[in-house]
Amino acid sequence: MPQLIETVADFNTTITDVNLVVVHFAADWVEQCKQVDEVLDLLSQQTDYSKVKFTKCKAEDLSEISFKYQIEAAPTVLFFKNNKKVDRVDGADPAKITAKVKEHAGASTVGKNSLEDRLKALVNKAPVMLFMKGDRNTPRCGFSRQIIEIINGLSINYETFDILTDEEVRQGLKTYSDWPTYPQLYVKGELLGGLDIIKEMLAAGELSDALKG
Repeated sequence: MPQLIETVADFNTTITDVNLVVVHFAADWVEQCKQVDEVLDLLSQQTDYSKVKFTKCKAEDLSEISFKYQIEAAPTVLFFKNNKKVDRVDGADPAKITAKVKEHAGASTVGKNSLEDRLKALVNKAPVMLFMKGDRNTPRCGFSRQIIEIINGLSINYETFDILTDEEVRQGLKTYSDWPTYPQLYVKGELLGGLDIIKEMLAAGELSDALKG
């Protein structure tokens, strides 16, 4: 179960951690607090969140802290990093609590770092990399089929990655390159663009040179 914080001094020390600290402001008589404890307990057992500190305090016992952070009712969950409150969830909302832990733990856990490293390796796997639905032999959508036809027409060596086989890559690459749709074409690790941009470059006679880097 989450570690109990019993004094103001303990609280102030705990939230200085450079990694994410999750604090559940609870009350013994509120049934929903047990649900929040169970959620935090389950999250604490996941290896992705091994560096996250999951804690709880009795809101009324630490009334000074509760007042400072405007805790109006239990359960309330606050999220801290480096002595700074970065988020909160009011009430027992397991899905929202889980999402917030995932969001804020990212920068300090292996999970996000390993995904970014993996994406970087993938976009640099070949000088020309196409992330698409399906592969060059069996495109799984019209946009992917069109871009394959264009690249094949230029006699360029390239590799493909089927985003339908890996949801983590599919979602992660959208954030990594700030590009929300597929296909995505990369040259030497840098995003060249999607189908529309590739068509424009082809029409302007610029695509072949761009793909050769």
